[in-house]
Amino acid sequence: MAVYTDISEEELAVFLQGYAIGAALSYKGIAEGSENSNFLLHTSQGTFILTLYEKRVDRAELPFFLGLMQHLARKDISCPLPVMRRDGELIGELAGRPAAIITFLEGVWTRRPTATHCREVGRALAEMHVAGADFPMRRQNRLSVDGWRDLWAKARPMAESYERGLVAEIDAEFAAFERNWPSDLPKGIIHADLFPDNVFFLGSRLSGLIDFYFACNDLLAYDLATCLNAWCFEKDNSFNQTKARALLSGYQTVRPLQEAERLALPLLARGSALRFLLTRLYDWLTIPDGALVQKRDPMEFIRRLRFHRHIGSAAEYGLADA
Repeated sequence: MAVYTDISEEELAVFLQGYAIGAALSYKGIAEGSENSNFLLHTSQGTFILTLYEKRVDRAELPFFLGLMQHLARKDISCPLPVMRRDGELIGELAGRPAAIITFLEGVWTRRPTATHCREVGRALAEMHVAGADFPMRRQNRLSVDGWRDLWAKARPMAESYERGLVAEIDAEFAAFERNWPSDLPKGIIHADLFPDNVFFLGSRLSGLIDFYFACNDLLAYDLATCLNAWCFEKDNSFNQTKARALLSGYQTVRPLQEAERLALPLLARGSALRFLLTRLYDWLTIPDGALVQKRDPMEFIRRLRFHRHIGSAAEYGLADA
């Protein structure tokens, strides 16, 4: 469910007067996504995506997200482009919510990624990292280690109700990260949420990256580790090394990993699994059934965390020798 705020035809007509994209012909809610209200909008001048930013998105951060999309598009990264209003702004207000219109990308996301898809994703992620190197704005990753601690402090008192022994297990993970989390690896703009539903394909060709609302400045290899978690596990939670090898190979055709990044990759993948485990666990424990915010079972990331804990080197992911 991704329409938390409904809009009327009258509200939309007034809102569109602020743009030079013609009058609305039709609009409908988009069911996928979990953070904002999204609509597919057809006007007399084309097709667009209308987004209403809900309470979990800080309005003050919208210039970073929308500015990043503009920057990447200018660098030939295929991503949505925010549409400027007549007043020169990118953000308006609709139904009491900050709102923006972005261009429509052709393509669909794949429910059954292949190694070919994974190679394309790896290459596109590296191209995004390179293109973002001179983006002047900065945003802290609020869902890095400090953010994980905050989430865990809120979820910890209830965690045993989800799985017995989980408190001791996650406490031990934090102890490991306190000792070993790297701080001196290459940093830059990361997507931070490049799951299959945020990548569009036309057949096996990648046609665009979407949903930059977790983008921030952090370790580039951490972004790659998140893609390992997002793209290289099967429905039964088994790890697919063929897909991982393709993902890592595609990335390195554009931006070869430094030796320190290669050594840190298992720990980064473990941390990424913990990040998604904790956000899912917190929502699972605190959001009542039937609420509009989509809840996802954290168990798949508990299993991925346990998998990464036993990885000794990046070679076990299929990363070729330097």
